[in-house]
Amino acid sequence: MLLTISTTHQPATDLGFLLHKHPDRFQSFELSFGASHVFYPEANEQRCTACLMLDVDPVEMARGRRRQQNSALAHYVNDRPYVASSFMSTAISQVLGSALAGRCKDRPDLVETPLPLEVMIEVLPVKGGENFLRSIFEPLGYEVETQLHVLDENFKEWGDSPYFSVKLSNTVTLTKLLNHLYVLIPVFDNQKHYFVGRDELNKLLTKGEGWLASHPEKEAIARRYLKFQPSLFRQALARLAEEEGAAEQSDDAQQQPEDALEQPLSLNDQRLGAVMAALRSAGAKRIVDLGCGEGKLLRELLKDKQFAEILGMDVSIRSLEIASRRLKIDDLPSFQAERIKLMHGSLMYRDKRLFGFDAAAVVEVIEHLDPPRLSAFERVLFQHAKPQTIVLTTPNAEYNEMWETLPAGKFRHSDHRFEWTRDEFQSWSTGIGDRFGYLVRFVPVGPEDDKLGPPTQMGVFTRE
Repeated sequence: MLLTISTTHQPATDLGFLLHKHPDRFQSFELSFGASHVFYPEANEQRCTACLMLDVDPVEMARGRRRQQNSALAHYVNDRPYVASSFMSTAISQVLGSALAGRCKDRPDLVETPLPLEVMIEVLPVKGGENFLRSIFEPLGYEVETQLHVLDENFKEWGDSPYFSVKLSNTVTLTKLLNHLYVLIPVFDNQKHYFVGRDELNKLLTKGEGWLASHPEKEAIARRYLKFQPSLFRQALARLAEEEGAAEQSDDAQQQPEDALEQPLSLNDQRLGAVMAALRSAGAKRIVDLGCGEGKLLRELLKDKQFAEILGMDVSIRSLEIASRRLKIDDLPSFQAERIKLMHGSLMYRDKRLFGFDAAAVVEVIEHLDPPRLSAFERVLFQHAKPQTIVLTTPNAEYNEMWETLPAGKFRHSDHRFEWTRDEFQSWSTGIGDRFGYLVRFVPVGPEDDKLGPPTQMGVFTRE
């Protein structure tokens, strides 16, 4: 089985520092089930590719197992030497352990640097098909390309196999990439070569820290990784719920300084007013509010009879519960209750429930997304959901110096991954429009300074 990792980062040979494997050397490592080899088929400043190849010995793999008489042959004749499975995760941990842990003594600056990375997995056994494969990787920001193999080229009437060649592309740190692969590769089939106990639960939570709790398929991932053991699965979900709850509480606490900062301007009211005006002017009747939070925009939409169908979506169940209480959805008259729905979902995940809306509102959301997640969000909204109109707001970084209480170089919210200048926002927006077929106009929101512009910038995208 073969795993390749490529980059076009400049200089591309930095990949060798991160992997702790010199591009000029062919290196082999003994493992309990065979051997692994690391080599570089290409290594120059423009592009570098590292290969991790496993040579699984079926005799070593079967040695020590208790075998039933009628299944002894299956321990020697099977697909394990040829597919990416739990063996690959073990090899990543033992052969690329320093990169997996995020250690790089020679170039520590590289560890936290997102790199354009391309991964090829030959081959991956997928129980669940291509849709399941995409539902696992796409929410993490990966572009996924697959090739499904037939069972036998000479007997095509036998149909397709469960084996895929998989190409993943993302701009992400190498450590995150390896952690994703370590956890997710064994998820696609149920043939672990090791005992699954509490140690594996701890590995799942450690390697999944920071991303698994918010993944829309976290239950399927945990269940499959832990080999469908109910006790371990329940413990994993409880721990993941605690992590997600702590993150939500942290977000609520962090939101207060931003609200206090903008309150003297009544900026939130002006922002909602500008969004509502854009949606009315577009003639939209079916609206989806992506990242609806606690329902401030939903409340305004519900007041306006123009909007016949309103959907609020958020990744935080707690925020949706607050929105439901504030909007008093359970007490609404039937004709009003039929107009509005709340939905739990991720902006990283292509979702058929988002198709068919006239307009989407994305209010102060994108700045909370790191680059890989922003890239996934772009495809989810502009390429797949593709409503006729998209109204999107984000802070104007230039305006921050107007607030004396905001230290230089600091963002308005501690969870912001970036805050764009007007040029940066306009460049991103026009690029999105060119790629996905939208025209965009820009609207200032809030009191506008002659030099610094408005505190909030808004783009109104209209599909051509």
